[in-house]
Amino acid sequence: MNENNSDKLSLSQALELIKNREKESFNIQKINLAELERLTGITRAKLRRLKKTNFKEQPHGLTGRKCSNTVLSGYTGVMDNLLRSNVTNSAVCLERLQEQGFTGGLTSVKNYISTHKDLVPAKRHIVSPQGNRGRRYSTEPGRSFQMDWGFVKVRDCSGYEYQAACFAMICHHCGQRYIEFFPNAKQENLFIGMIHTFVYMGIPKEILTDNMKSIVVKRDFEGNPVWNREYDLFMKAIGFETRLCKPYHPFTKGKVERLVQFVKNNFLSGRTFVNVTDLNEQALEWCNKQNSSYHRAVDMIPTVEHDKECIRNLIAIEKGSCVMEYLCPLRRISFDGFVTYEGRRFGVPFSYTGKTVRVCRIKRLLKIYTPDMKTELAVHDVTWSKKDSCCEGQFESLPVPEEFPTAPVKTVIQQLEELPESNNFDRFDFSGDNDER
Repeated sequence: MNENNSDKLSLSQALELIKNREKESFNIQKINLAELERLTGITRAKLRRLKKTNFKEQPHGLTGRKCSNTVLSGYTGVMDNLLRSNVTNSAVCLERLQEQGFTGGLTSVKNYISTHKDLVPAKRHIVSPQGNRGRRYSTEPGRSFQMDWGFVKVRDCSGYEYQAACFAMICHHCGQRYIEFFPNAKQENLFIGMIHTFVYMGIPKEILTDNMKSIVVKRDFEGNPVWNREYDLFMKAIGFETRLCKPYHPFTKGKVERLVQFVKNNFLSGRTFVNVTDLNEQALEWCNKQNSSYHRAVDMIPTVEHDKECIRNLIAIEKGSCVMEYLCPLRRISFDGFVTYEGRRFGVPFSYTGKTVRVCRIKRLLKIYTPDMKTELAVHDVTWSKKDSCCEGQFESLPVPEEFPTAPVKTVIQQLEELPESNNFDRFDFSGDNDER
């Protein structure tokens, strides 16, 4: 039977009441447990246990003890390496642990990070600038994309460091994003990254970007941009416009600036890869995952909103000869029959007599075409080794020079029949039977 304990006294109040009632005859060891139970509502078994300590609460005997095996046991080494690499994002740590077979949740990862902050390297103290308060602006669906480059250092297995470029583009309305990595940020890689983005997301009306050298040369006296010649031809061929941000004012395209920072803190944190092709495959998988999840900043799922609203105002790119020329840049053939692409040399067949070819990397294959894109000359496996990659028929096998007599040959010599060699030591061979002793 459940009783209402709202009118019950606390243990100390009940003991004080009984003490005032019994006065000098009060003995805490002879107290009536039934009356104490009626006053406090505490069970008789608990009162009998408390009586041994003069009704004083003692801490539990297992207080402070922790289990030796937890859900993170066996994964602490991975966590320690991530924290030493300054990776403190719990979501990133959980993703890296799940790749190793971890079955726990996010709370255990957060608790481990909070108790092992001593492993995280000290941060530099940077004074944040206090600028003017800006105003966010928005555009209708599918009107504007924001574009930018980000850079990251890559350390190979030998310890050598080199720089890689990350191309990033995001839809200003829904936040649909696309990233791709290149060995450098040259103009030809900018065109390739933009075309791949247009295939993934569509062509908008305008692109918002920085004042890059590969986009704008300068501004005239009225402040209008003077476009780079190649970029101007690219805009007209694809069919979009470009808006430039105010110099030294990155807040104008804050969405893509935040995307580059998010890629560095989320995707690249603790990331390992074999080559740039492998890295781009992981980047595309990461983009699909992020575009399919809910984002609180835009209060929507980017993929759903993009396919529903933005796609109406976007134009699908057509892979014609003009687009393929940008995807396959021109390369000049060296004297020894090689073309250079992304810092590596690939062979061209000797039968091709032209001086230039077009080169295109499709996933893990590098294809070499004639300048008109009608003939495929060679296909190479992209091994990402510094060693030159030769192709079949790259070097012609020339005939060996041979001299012939200019006058009739009259000198004749005699050749004898070859006799078996006689060895004088055969008589000392006693291994066989010799009956002629």
